[in-house]
Formats: sequence, structure tokens, C-alpha cells
Amino acid sequence: MNQTRDGQCRMAFLFIRQMTDQPPPEGPQERVYFNTELRPHRSLGPSGFAIVMAVATGFGFVIGVTFMLIGAWPVFGFCGLEILLLYVAFRMNYRAGLRRERILLTDRGLRVRYQAPDGKTRDWDSEPNWLRITVDNPRRGGGSIILASHGRQTSIASFLTHGERTDLAEALESAIRQYRRMSFPGVE
Repeated sequence: MNQTRDGQCRMAFLFIRQMTDQPPPEGPQERVYFNTELRPHRSLGPSGFAIVMAVATGFGFVIGVTFMLIGAWPVFGFCGLEILLLYVAFRMNYRAGLRRERILLTDRGLRVRYQAPDGKTRDWDSEPNWLRITVDNPRRGGGSIILASHGRQTSIASFLTHGERTDLAEALESAIRQYRRMSFPGVE
């Protein structure tokens, strides 16, 4: 994880911002050890999407009209259906990209806030002193970071690559060590 002077962590294919010097949303008096927002990376912006759809529509139209002129008129309808399916697939992908995971470690404890693409949020709170962090990296795709404490667990960062999950887990473990040092001075 590359960290700049202003506290931002930059990783490929994701946005992580670690703000340790700013007050947390809950109150100005508590110390922030880790404050990060994760979101899936989307490489194609709105203008790129418009260009891809225009090119695909143009090709689909030319192919459809060509087949219609030689007597295979049903192909025109299937070309239109393909363009519609391409549009729907992109829209679903962009919707999934609205997902957010916020990880906040303060004097009050650890809070993971999940925001679904529809805007609904749910929180998972834990006492950091007993927290176990496990990077789950199966051989065949997928994977996540498992946070577990007192028989409860949650999964974060499932949309990150293996290296990004490892970097995030190390940064969170470092912040938890700092939290423990501040909570229990003299104990390492």
C-alpha cells in the first residue's frame, strides 16, 4: 500500500482513503485509528459507456440491415436484442459499483458500515481487542477478509484482489495494534 503525505492510501483498482487525523463522524473528542472507504473499481466512465454503446449500436444496425436486405430479416431483431442485453449488463455492473464498505476504528471500537447499491446500510460493530483478521484467498477466485470476534464474524473487501486484501489487512492490523497500545499503555 503506497501512502502519501496527506494520509491517502492508493491501491490499484480501488479507492481507499485512510484519514487518521480527522475527527470521526460520531464526535470530535475520540481518536481515529483507521478510517477507510472501499468501493469497487469501474474503469469505464459515462463518456466511455456512451461511446461503447454508440459503436455497438452502429455495428448492430449495419449488420441487421445487411441481413434484412438479403432476406434474413429476423437477424435485425436479434441484433437489437443483443444491444439491449449489452445495455442491461452495463447498467447492472454500474449499479453493483455503487456498493461501499466503510471501516472505522476509533476509541469506541471497530465499525464496518456496508452500503448496498440501493442505499441501504447495515453496521457491524466489534471490540478491537479481541478481533481476529483472516485473509481468505481460495485458489479459484473470490476471497475476502474475515473479521471475527466473540463468535460473530463478517466479511469485507470481497471485490479486491489478493494483494489489495493483504495490504488492507496489514494496515488494519497495524491500526489495531496502535489502538491496543493506546488502550493499554505499557502492554504490547
